[in-house]
Amino acid sequence: MNREATLKTLQQSDNVSFYSICFNEGDESEYEKFINKFKDEAHLNKDFQTIIYAISKIVAVGAFERFFRVEGKMNDHVAALSIDSHKLRLYCLRISDQILIAGNGGVKDTRTYEESQELNGYVMDLQKFDKLLLQAQKEGSIEIERNVITGIEGKVFQL
Repeated sequence: MNREATLKTLQQSDNVSFYSICFNEGDESEYEKFINKFKDEAHLNKDFQTIIYAISKIVAVGAFERFFRVEGKMNDHVAALSIDSHKLRLYCLRISDQILIAGNGGVKDTRTYEESQELNGYVMDLQKFDKLLLQAQKEGSIEIERNVITGIEGKVFQL
């Protein structure tokens, strides 16, 4: 199934640009879907608030490695926010200390994300998008400059 994806700018600061992926299903980004899915889940409220706080801190100071746990494969940028949670995961592409692309996430109730169809799907989407972003960069249609991705406005990726 081919899907179209775009990149939506969520927040920008001097230290970091925070983006999220939007699929052709609508204008709501994957990060916004994550927020809407878990904002009213009382039993996950502590984890949810920790993730929201971590994102605000990242936007303020930078997307440093210490905030993330490597997920995915060695050759991609997929990471999960490194919070003291054993339940809720938010998957991202940590492109650099200045650029973060949020995906979606969910409750991790299996030993690994690969064992969860939902979480594995989110990670696979990020891995595909990461490859397309790298390809667009090599082709010169986008450029990653310090804390911004130029040429991304209106660019559509085929996943």
